[in-house]
Amino acid sequence: MSDKVIIYTDGACSGNPGNGGWGALLISADNRREIYGGEKDTTNNKMELTAVIKALSLLKYRCDVDVWTDSQYVKNGITDWIIGWKKNGWKNSQKKPVKNKDLWMKLDELSSFHNVSWYWVKGHNGHIENERVDELARQGIAELK
Repeated sequence: MSDKVIIYTDGACSGNPGNGGWGALLISADNRREIYGGEKDTTNNKMELTAVIKALSLLKYRCDVDVWTDSQYVKNGITDWIIGWKKNGWKNSQKKPVKNKDLWMKLDELSSFHNVSWYWVKGHNGHIENERVDELARQGIAELK
């Protein structure tokens, strides 16, 4: 029997590209852990991916994981688009290199280690955990200044 972990993630950018931040909330049994960070000269999509990568990287053994994101880019990318990208040598449907390939490869590696279910939540819609990870992502940006 493996542990169950619920992860909420968000990324944000002040300008796109610009200073960016990411935040994640990990919940298991009675434990809650918040993590966040920031990067200069990045994009919103990179921060969305980074949030999930950083959260999954904290899990040291195989877990059943529910990942909640408000990013259709992350959810659709990892559940649908990545299959074609890998089949086509990391080229998108326009035969161009996939953007953020390094992050997608890392996310694919991490999510393959666990039993991950992916969920989309509408952002900025009053969902308590999603609002909290948005605050954490913005804190990551603020601390860059």
